[in-house]
Amino acid sequence: MAKRLGGRVVIVTGGGHGIGKVYCRALAGEGARVVVAEIDGPAADTTAASLRAAGADALAVTTDVADETSTRALAKATLERFGQIDVLINNAAVFATIPISRVPLDEISVEEWDRVMAVNLRGVFLACKAVLPAMKARGSGRIINIASGTVFSGPATRIHYVTSKAGVLGFTRTLAREVGAHGITVNTIAPGSTLSEENPTEELKRFRQGAIQGRAIPRLQVPEDLVGAVIFFASDESAFITGQALVVDGGNVMH
Repeated sequence: MAKRLGGRVVIVTGGGHGIGKVYCRALAGEGARVVVAEIDGPAADTTAASLRAAGADALAVTTDVADETSTRALAKATLERFGQIDVLINNAAVFATIPISRVPLDEISVEEWDRVMAVNLRGVFLACKAVLPAMKARGSGRIINIASGTVFSGPATRIHYVTSKAGVLGFTRTLAREVGAHGITVNTIAPGSTLSEENPTEELKRFRQGAIQGRAIPRLQVPEDLVGAVIFFASDESAFITGQALVVDGGNVMH
């Protein structure tokens, strides 16, 4: 069978660590040419090198999604190398690889609030703004924004993170209406609590295990559980689906 993403150029922000790295491997396995956009330059280089060693075409670009100059440079480097941008996966976020405080609102500093919003929400805006001209010129494109199942459940002590991810949902719906006439789809995936850390501590494993109780499928969620949704939204199989949010959490949140 033909690979579903053969020849397509896919940018994955935050692609050098955790879930992003798993996305990169899966996309390459479906024939995509992968751009690993990552603020941690060495991690981006390592991930891209591993993809090339496996026979894929991959490019590493050190990228700070909260910085407009950096996201513009990402789009430019991608076009210079591959000549097109077909898919953007907005995965970079402050949460796992870059931890946040788990405290009530009145204990969150303004600096931390702004840092979370700068990456999780402004970063999505800037990355989309950078790639849209190329997608519009081709008359096609797929944008996949990664939100969170916490948007639907509203857990305490993470209000800055949940608010940023709720913003991603609204952003997705409005952008989908703005760019649909250009052949571009915009969708959101909302993962549940996922064991995304590469070397999790025992405390972190216990924390992730705590999410199992409310799930219809009672097991730990791992990054590979999200791969099918990502490939689906990146492929032609979802060509008439836009502005939607797909929760992938083993049946914890049902909406």
